[in-house]
Amino acid sequence: MTVEERLPVVGVVLAGGIGQRVGLRTPKQLLKIAGKPILEHTLALFDGAPEIDEILVVMAPGHTAEAEKMVARLAKGGKVIEGGASRTESTWRALQELGERECNVLLHDAVRPLLEQRIVTECVRALETYSGVDVAIPSADTVVVAEPTPDGEIIREIPDRAFLRRGQTPQCFRLSAIREAYQRAFADPEFLLHPPTDDCGVMLRYLPDVPIAIVPGSEHNMKVTHPLDVYLADKLFQLGSAGAPAASPEALRAGLDGKTVVVFGGSSGIGADVAALARDHGANVHCFSRTLNGVRVEDASSVEAAFEKVGEPIDYVVNTAGVLHTGRLAELDDATVAEAMNINYLGPINVARAAIRYLSASRGQLLLYTSSSYTRGRATYSLYSSAKAAVVNLTQALADEWTEFGVRVNCINPERTSTPMRLRAFGEEPEGSLLTSQAVAETSLDVLVSDLTGQVIDVRIRR
Repeated sequence: MTVEERLPVVGVVLAGGIGQRVGLRTPKQLLKIAGKPILEHTLALFDGAPEIDEILVVMAPGHTAEAEKMVARLAKGGKVIEGGASRTESTWRALQELGERECNVLLHDAVRPLLEQRIVTECVRALETYSGVDVAIPSADTVVVAEPTPDGEIIREIPDRAFLRRGQTPQCFRLSAIREAYQRAFADPEFLLHPPTDDCGVMLRYLPDVPIAIVPGSEHNMKVTHPLDVYLADKLFQLGSAGAPAASPEALRAGLDGKTVVVFGGSSGIGADVAALARDHGANVHCFSRTLNGVRVEDASSVEAAFEKVGEPIDYVVNTAGVLHTGRLAELDDATVAEAMNINYLGPINVARAAIRYLSASRGQLLLYTSSSYTRGRATYSLYSSAKAAVVNLTQALADEWTEFGVRVNCINPERTSTPMRLRAFGEEPEGSLLTSQAVAETSLDVLVSDLTGQVIDVRIRR
């Protein structure tokens, strides 16, 4: 099939579930992961997939307004319809909405927000040959067929694991084929009594002579079904954002030219490099620090005065201010403890509280910084590690709180970095063993011009 003959591809996002197994009143597709509702992450995947031409959302009854707001922000736009009482009914409503035309349809669970672009590409390619395509992965576990007994269950059969696959989505079809399968299904009195659990099951039962191809899925393409899944998906988003997408020079210029950037801790190290790079891309940069102009992040009034001096608009706020004290906690004096906690944790809080007024007006971003030691406290680093862990939690909480204002909040997690602060604490270290502050600053700008929120972005030495 030539490019001119290519059938349109419609991405259908099935968001009709109410999430009873998650145990919350809110439909699970509206739960927030990495600062955004799960549905919004999934829609972004389809919006960014070049193969998908249209987007249709089948939303849980009573929640179409929330979905319509998300769809309105998509570059491709889309349509939202109300789902049915079951998966099969929701799919049938989508097929009816698409009408009698011919196209390719990708039916995807809204609560699989980690779908990879590779899978979308391979599904669309497979539809050039097949009228049905499923996404599946090998079963790592042995599957047993259980037989009920008066005392419980016993194993009746153990199928050969080599032939077993775990089905995922999207499930993809030529519209005419899946429509015919559903028409036959609804003509069968047994269908509503014993419906298949998915759309490939409908195709297999009612169009058994139509082969369904399998595209390899991914372990990351998980379905958020249980409370633990929400936690795991959030962690997978963090891992996925570890390599923040490098912005092109054009994207950096478009995202920074003429914008106002405020940098706390901008007199040296990472902060100074962020400021210099932002200026190179056309930004208006204002730097504040103790040594530069007497602004102390641990003093809320000092931070507020800095913002007032800049005035509106402010598009990006970056806080790199920090202090590194090491030593056994019992041996540190009160002044050292107070300074470490006030600068490393109270400082980001003060910056955030003062920044929200400006960032909500510009729908901008707050960028904070943690340390690789935040994942596990180490001896003699108790103050630093614990404060940096708190900054990560602060980032994630603010990303959630500020979504309604359109404000993004992210956190950079650099590997050991060559900065004046580290030099004072550890002296000279072997050449090549540390990140450069320039490398951290480059990633920082990539994140500023991205649409990420609630993410902890790792920066590592390229070895």
